[in-house]
Amino acid sequence: MALEERARSCLLRFRHKLEEDIKPAYLMDHMISDGVLTVDEEEKIRTQPTRRDQAAALLELLLRKDNTTFISFYNSLVKETYDDLANLLCDDLPRACPYAFKNPSDGYTPYVQNILSEGGVPPRPVVFVSRLELVNQIREKLYRLQKDPGWVTVYGMAGSGKSILAAEAVRHHSIIEECFPGGIHWLSIGQLDKPDLLVKIQSLCFRLEQSLDFHNLHRPPNSLDEAKERLRFLMLRRYPRALLILDDIWDNTVLKAFDIHCRILLTTRNRSLADCVSGAKYEVEVESGLDEKKGLEILALYTETKPHSLPEEARCIVRECKGSPLVVSLIGALLREKPNRWGYYLRQLQQKQFKRIRKSSSYDYDALDQAMAASIEVLPEEHRELYKDLTVLEKDIKIPAKILAILWDLELEEVEDILEEFANKSLLFVDNHSKPFLYYLHDLQLDFLVEQNRTQLESLHAKVVHQYQQHYREGPPTSGDEECLYWIRFLTYHMAKAKLSQELYSLMFSLDWVNIKAQIMGPAHLISDYVEYGYILDKENSDVRSQFQEFLSLNGHQLEQRPFPDVVQLALSQPRASEVYRQALQQAQDRSRRGKLYFDWLNKSSVESLSRLVIHPHQGSIYSACFSHDGTKIASAGACKTLKVFKSTTGEKLTEIQAHDDEVLCCTYSPDDRLLATCSSDRKVKVWNVERAMLLRVFEEEHEEQVNHCQFTNTAHRLLLATCSNDKFLNVKLWNLNKPSSQNTMFGHFEPVNHCCFSPNDTYLSTSSNDGTVKLFQVASANEWKSIDVRSLLTEGDEDVPVKCSTWTGDGKHIICGGRNAVLVFDVETSDMLFEIRTNRLSTVQYCQACPTSNLLAVAFSNYAVELWDLESNKKMADCSGHLSWVQRVQFSPNGSQLLSCSDDQTIRLWETNKVHTSSAVCLKRDSDVLFNDEEIIVSAADNCNRLQVRDGTTGSVLFQTEEMSSRIRCTCLCRQPFAVALGQEDGTVQVLEVPTGKVLASLLGHTRTVFYCQFSQNGQTLLTSSEDTTIRVWRWQSGECTVLQGHKEQVRRFLLLCDSAPDTKLLSWSFDGSVKLWDVESGEKLQDIEAHQGAILSCHVSPDGRLFSTTSADKSAKMWNSESWQCLHTLAGHQECVRSCRFSWDSRRLATGDDNGEIRLWSTKDGSLLKICSREGKDGMDSLHGGWLSDLHFSKDNRLLVSTGGYVKWWDVETGEALQTFYPTGSALKRIHVSSDFTTFVTIDSIGILYILRRVA
Repeated sequence: MALEERARSCLLRFRHKLEEDIKPAYLMDHMISDGVLTVDEEEKIRTQPTRRDQAAALLELLLRKDNTTFISFYNSLVKETYDDLANLLCDDLPRACPYAFKNPSDGYTPYVQNILSEGGVPPRPVVFVSRLELVNQIREKLYRLQKDPGWVTVYGMAGSGKSILAAEAVRHHSIIEECFPGGIHWLSIGQLDKPDLLVKIQSLCFRLEQSLDFHNLHRPPNSLDEAKERLRFLMLRRYPRALLILDDIWDNTVLKAFDIHCRILLTTRNRSLADCVSGAKYEVEVESGLDEKKGLEILALYTETKPHSLPEEARCIVRECKGSPLVVSLIGALLREKPNRWGYYLRQLQQKQFKRIRKSSSYDYDALDQAMAASIEVLPEEHRELYKDLTVLEKDIKIPAKILAILWDLELEEVEDILEEFANKSLLFVDNHSKPFLYYLHDLQLDFLVEQNRTQLESLHAKVVHQYQQHYREGPPTSGDEECLYWIRFLTYHMAKAKLSQELYSLMFSLDWVNIKAQIMGPAHLISDYVEYGYILDKENSDVRSQFQEFLSLNGHQLEQRPFPDVVQLALSQPRASEVYRQALQQAQDRSRRGKLYFDWLNKSSVESLSRLVIHPHQGSIYSACFSHDGTKIASAGACKTLKVFKSTTGEKLTEIQAHDDEVLCCTYSPDDRLLATCSSDRKVKVWNVERAMLLRVFEEEHEEQVNHCQFTNTAHRLLLATCSNDKFLNVKLWNLNKPSSQNTMFGHFEPVNHCCFSPNDTYLSTSSNDGTVKLFQVASANEWKSIDVRSLLTEGDEDVPVKCSTWTGDGKHIICGGRNAVLVFDVETSDMLFEIRTNRLSTVQYCQACPTSNLLAVAFSNYAVELWDLESNKKMADCSGHLSWVQRVQFSPNGSQLLSCSDDQTIRLWETNKVHTSSAVCLKRDSDVLFNDEEIIVSAADNCNRLQVRDGTTGSVLFQTEEMSSRIRCTCLCRQPFAVALGQEDGTVQVLEVPTGKVLASLLGHTRTVFYCQFSQNGQTLLTSSEDTTIRVWRWQSGECTVLQGHKEQVRRFLLLCDSAPDTKLLSWSFDGSVKLWDVESGEKLQDIEAHQGAILSCHVSPDGRLFSTTSADKSAKMWNSESWQCLHTLAGHQECVRSCRFSWDSRRLATGDDNGEIRLWSTKDGSLLKICSREGKDGMDSLHGGWLSDLHFSKDNRLLVSTGGYVKWWDVETGEALQTFYPTGSALKRIHVSSDFTTFVTIDSIGILYILRRVA
């Protein structure tokens, strides 16, 4: 039908306004979902060059479409909040014909059969009784999804027939044709963990994609987020107006994976499950029992008789089991084979007095127990024994027949026949949508088996372990299929239940097992095993258990990466006394003999860490994290707008909530841990029921700017919630959760308030503001009690001094606040400052918290660090290093034994405060130099106190250390003869010091700005330096003579002494000015000068044969030059980011270049052709192929290997371009790597100052 003239005129009238404002891409998504726009039509519109052209094309298309399309366009404007534009069209909307509800009893056509079969909808059971009233209720709700996406929830007790009703509701021609022309797609869910859910969605996506063209097929999604986006795309674009049926949903976290703005019918026992998702919601309740007529009808169908011909016992059976569909079916299946046993089965129900399993359950357990006993007794004796073996299964776990084939030691086909018999007798359930089929018990059936076989549980579990060991004598399965997943996940469970302690020790104290299970299941499952079975493992060796658990806790974020890291290499970073390290070293040595590369961290004993768990819960910055008051859970929130709750022991996720429309800035637990409050940049404060992940309260009217912080009172006696915001005046509020508006507003601050905090006894509320003050308010009256002027203590002028946070000591006598780079401690009664904690840091204090049970104070900084201080002695107790970006929040656990910190680096770290020590580990700066003398490794670098250190790298001992310098040290270099070290400073000073005495041999003045690089000549008589002042200076440092090489227009970061010339007489320099110059060192004469690049030159290298040199630039190119003619031979294009490093191979046949995206390219020096792009394994969390900028490259002398540094260290096979090994440092942003001549020892320093001396394992 053509578009009504009135609507057409409206479009033409407002066409110009619509073209100006709309974004067609967003609107077309909704229109495709409504089925009024095709993907091809969308693609034609998207090809238009500008947004306005696209808008014009969309409107032109609308004029050729019908009324339905116009209505869809109007609805899209409303959904995308173009309210003003929607109002323009509202009066001229075409009249939509109301839908006439069709007779639900007709329409089961071959077309319907085909659609349902393709979508995996289960067929009607052999014994089927129509429950038309319920089916019609469900269909009526489904018709409400005809125009818009939404949810229909079919809920009821276990065994009430929800799945059959859901399937029957869509078995109708008109409902498919008019509501869901995109098809019906069925997915059986059950109780799933994250990996199993991913597999489910993968299989659904594969099924949906099978009908598409071959070219549109994708690889399976690798993560839940990716799977959700794939499914969203398919349902929105490829299958608009399709219905997705989710059968047997247990968990709202699972349901959220399907919150993709489509049409969904779900079956569940939990009526409130859909509260956690967005969109229109409708529900249908399924009664728990059948009426007597329906129950008799089922029994009649099973026994192939008329209902009125059934014996009286049939009526009694239905009454005795209260009409339970499951129990009636169980008895019916038995009677089908033994139709003369009505009295016998009735007596079984009446006389067997089984113990109630779960009185709180909504299902009639007595009836089920009795029916179960009767069903099992009619099995052949050998099958009864086999059925007993199912007692060992975990609830809601589906297993393939192959698991039972191993357990029963039978052929697979024979097992499948036995399982079919069990299923026919309703003793087992089959998920026939999986290939191979999966089998499972109802949880009530399993409870019954456990109760019946309680005295034999150990022997039954022992049988499982024994059969596994017999079948997998050569090693555990690694295929990743359902069979493998079961054994990897549950083998430890069976061993523990069987009390096979030695077997459990051997398995869980094995690095091989850690490798396999972490790769297949992820680290959280493994950590859970060590926690859950720790009481058993500790009887053997509690130290070893702790070592394995610590290894997993600290490396869990690495073990979640794909491609999966080498566990042996990760384990080589463990302490030498660790069993994990011992096994790793043995395996590394064995594999090294077969050519595999491994590297041992020689000096790791000098690095101390308090960290015990690293978690990566969010994509994006984490602004807030907090312990529950019982210490068992951690909640976190941040830039990704979600709130997550996970176990504090393992990092296993418990809950995820899409909390706000903008960044979540804070989350906090109520004193009883039942509630969580969140506040956001969206100006809203929300209160959640933690257990149900349900929103209880929204406060959205009173704060007009972003809400920065929220906190509950410390006790539940009078529960209040405090919030503070960026509002100019009404920026601190107290909320009573039983009232819709705030209870009180605290007046006093006239600038944004960053933080609020109750005193331990809830008498006062402290607030910290950008106005430079901390104010203390009386909670009862909301009156200001005291104001502390922090700004006056930190500045003498009128500068702004925002106070970021405040915290109370456990006794409530002192309040501590952070501003700028200082932490100040005040007496609450007098408001006097008691002392300042001198952090000696240039970075900003982001947060601080006092420990509730000790004198410790934790301070978080913008320079990625966390410090622990003793308030009594005013001494720093520890540096907690490990974060790779700003640390936003710290919090002690309630008992003070742990500290958590969260950061912009997307991680949460847990630290053990009971291991606090006075820190002896000094952080080194990354600008360093190294001398390799046989087995001796000498390292020079500045430390975080701006002292120059010279260390013995292997032992960690300090050979020499200067006093703290007044100007920052920016470079250093070592000289063999005489044994000396040079340093360059930001003020331009250069010094040469004798090692190990520290005697100043020379102080060289001349540079006027920062000295970036220094290098001794081979004979040690000359020192060369380059500077931000654009010059290079050649010092005869013993006499003080100096030659200045002038000519560059911008800073000179590096230079190269050419070794092929007479000793150290020529020097190659490059600069940010884009030029390269060649100098005669003796005379200072400039020999060559070229403008090599348009952008800054970032690196140069000369080929070992001296014929070529290369340059790389911020202009994303690299070039090769002839050293004689200084002509450009090849321009090497292809990098997508700044090319930061380059290196020739020792045979001068290859050039390697690396860029800021982490990509390495290998080029032929003969013709400039691209030989290889080193393995692109996918971007990491830093959105790079190498964890950051690729800063350094080195070839081995035989030209077969290449080492590179970026966020981590990687070794490559030059011929194939494949990565051979990766070393993950604790920090990131490695700057240089120093390599021994035999390519066996590697030295580098990371961003948090840890020195790494890595030696190849032989």
